[in-house]
Amino acid sequence: MMVWKKQYEPENEEDKISRINSAGIINITLENLWRDCYSAMAKADLTTWNRKLDAIWVLLGGDVVPKSKDDIEFTKLDLKIYGTGSLNCKKIGFEKTCEDDSIRSAKQYHLLKEKSLFLRRLQNSQGKGTAYQTEDRDDFD
Repeated sequence: MMVWKKQYEPENEEDKISRINSAGIINITLENLWRDCYSAMAKADLTTWNRKLDAIWVLLGGDVVPKSKDDIEFTKLDLKIYGTGSLNCKKIGFEKTCEDDSIRSAKQYHLLKEKSLFLRRLQNSQGKGTAYQTEDRDDFD
């Protein structure tokens, strides 16, 4: 009696392993960036928070079609943030490098929260986040 054995081509198996490893590295990198975002948010370090969000966009944006709804929405959020002026005014002696405007800072903080939520939702929709829904589960909805 002859036993049939499925042959796996090493190249296909290596490709599969490589994809799994790449996905793991991306997820670890994203988690580290999110941790840095939360830290910057807690310290009200708006510049670092924004830069970390931009780094997250670079990772997620690679899977976004140019000029798509997500691409346009991210650009709009960025332009709103940049339109508010400099983030994190620094005090030099008795003078600040930009106006001391608590309303502007509050708006920047709010826009950065919007940008964070947009990116977290995008990450989840791409299956790279913590919230995802499978077809075989109802996920408590």
